[in-house]
Amino acid sequence: MPWNQPPKSSTTPAARRAARSLRRNTTFAEKRLWWHLRKRVPLEGTSWRRQYPLGSYVVDFCCLKHKLIIEVDGASHSYDAQQARDVERDTALARQGFRVLRFTNDTVLRDMDVVMDTVHAHLAEIVPTHA
Repeated sequence: MPWNQPPKSSTTPAARRAARSLRRNTTFAEKRLWWHLRKRVPLEGTSWRRQYPLGSYVVDFCCLKHKLIIEVDGASHSYDAQQARDVERDTALARQGFRVLRFTNDTVLRDMDVVMDTVHAHLAEIVPTHA
């Protein structure tokens, strides 16, 4: 791709506006996970972004270096229509090389150790070990 052309997955203005709004209106579960991602993921290169726009989507948390996305889903994600949109969205993000982990608000609030263990396990698959 020539240097003077925009990247293929440029962020839409609507996604940028939505991301700003979502950052101002973070849920309690997202606030809690945000703290843990910053304090309990000691692996080098795990810089996290929250409510980050990717193309026309806004993801809850994203580690760009490791192409890992974490979504915290509320009750609306239990409906069939929303689950179908989530599958479509996850597929589109996977085509860009991202892996998506989904947790419910309840899981984040009640089982943070499970959430963090899952995140660490996925990062360990990506991060090369040094012998």
